[in-house]
Amino acid sequence: MWDFIQDEIFGMKWLNRLIGSLLNACGLDTESKLGGSLQFFIYDTIKIMVLLGFLIFVITFIQSYFPPERTKKILGRFHGIGANCIAALLGTVTPFCSCSSIPLFMGFTSAGLPLGVTFSFLISSPMVDLGSLVLLMSIFGWKVAVIYVTVGLVIAVTGGTLIEKLHLEDQVEEFIRNGKKIDTPQNELTKRDRMKYAWEQVLGTAKKVLPYVIVGVGIGAFIHNWIPEEWVVKVLGTGNPFGVIIATICGIPMYADIFGCIPIAEALVAKGAKLGVVLTFMMGVITLSLPSVIMLKKAIKPKLLGIFIAICTVGIILVGYFFNLIQNYII
Repeated sequence: MWDFIQDEIFGMKWLNRLIGSLLNACGLDTESKLGGSLQFFIYDTIKIMVLLGFLIFVITFIQSYFPPERTKKILGRFHGIGANCIAALLGTVTPFCSCSSIPLFMGFTSAGLPLGVTFSFLISSPMVDLGSLVLLMSIFGWKVAVIYVTVGLVIAVTGGTLIEKLHLEDQVEEFIRNGKKIDTPQNELTKRDRMKYAWEQVLGTAKKVLPYVIVGVGIGAFIHNWIPEEWVVKVLGTGNPFGVIIATICGIPMYADIFGCIPIAEALVAKGAKLGVVLTFMMGVITLSLPSVIMLKKAIKPKLLGIFIAICTVGIILVGYFFNLIQNYII
């Protein structure tokens, strides 16, 4: 039953078979490079956009119950590592990319929340949202998805706690430290209002994300059908002990969310890349992308920015080697 749910509902394998049959009926051989690439492209684009719409609707509906002021009050009730854990968990129901998370991070910091708590949120939000759980489950299975989310939360809590212990409050730009806002009462939304808001977010986010999905799926289709398997194995497979580090460095200059990374990851694993290498690439892209670092630089000083990048980079690399070690037991 679980295999059926994973393959046919989350993975939508029935859609892949249907697209293959339609392409064959049109006289296109799906076993050829061109036909296989087209099948991969159509199937992954539709699958990701359908899952995207469902996930954004659900997450936005949940998120409507946690506006920034309410989230600040919830976090304010906790102290120490407990606050970091709650912040990391709240990060799982927030926007899908780091650039969307940074304004929330700035707002929480301005509101006077502890710096370590806000960084636990900032690390968790793009890295381990609910979208990553469902999409990874649809491709790699529930074990990989659950372990990925768990280690991501560990990185977020550990990173935030370390930053808190270093007492780096003076490394936050003054305009944010002095930008505390007055609490204002918020009108309670009706269920219909929340559903309408969620649907508007589905349409808006889909329009914004679609170009990245198309690019990501296009790259994945090219890798899947045109790149020789031995090349991928040589660079990113078992034979290269530095594959994790290479993947992390390659991921940082890019900008995409998990929906654009998933098809690339799927194609690389199918070609023989180690799971840990692929996941570190994804984490590097969605957590430490160059645009998000540039945005964050406006809010914090170079010392704190460097520590943040170092914590995330080391954590991501360790996660990669960990997944490489356990790959045979979870796939």
